[in-house]
Amino acid sequence: MGMSKTVLTTGEVAKICNVAPRTVSKWFDSGHLRGYRIPGSKDRRIPVEHLVRFMRTHGIPLNGLDTGAVRVLLFDPDEGLCEAIRCALEGDGGFEVVTACTALEAGAYAQEVDPHVVVVDVTLPDVTPTMLTRFVRSRQSAESVCLIGTARGLSDAEGQALSQAGFDGYLSKPFDVRSLIELIEKKRDTAFASAES
Repeated sequence: MGMSKTVLTTGEVAKICNVAPRTVSKWFDSGHLRGYRIPGSKDRRIPVEHLVRFMRTHGIPLNGLDTGAVRVLLFDPDEGLCEAIRCALEGDGGFEVVTACTALEAGAYAQEVDPHVVVVDVTLPDVTPTMLTRFVRSRQSAESVCLIGTARGLSDAEGQALSQAGFDGYLSKPFDVRSLIELIEKKRDTAFASAES
């Protein structure tokens, strides 16, 4: 799926949500799922953003939906920082970002959104880098997940230790979001290259 589609047919929505096409037509006709009809035909079209909103509202897992954006899970106890990075990543890089402030949230979101990239503060109490890599890599689709560790004043030696624990990259806080985006893009390019070869 090279080109990311912005509008879907009822058949495509049915596949993504794992339901029969007529169920999608019912959602559509009852006004639960917003979209429009092609003029002069019975065909319904559903814009991706309406589908995402619908799926979130109804707790349908989004992993069937490939919007083409890179999904990032940001796990950091500092809510303000999470918010700032999220805005920058979504605005600047067109990423889809989910933020988590606790291990519990991070675990739940990792299952739900199936992130391509996990950015995590490695100084969290009761969470070790090895635990994080094991958790992130434990899911079938997770081999290619890019795991980036962050910490205030992270030294190169500590960064190397993270790499040995299975991290793909690291950044010392405070970091510039641009450098995070560059790191993500660089790591993902390498991951894709090795996945395709």
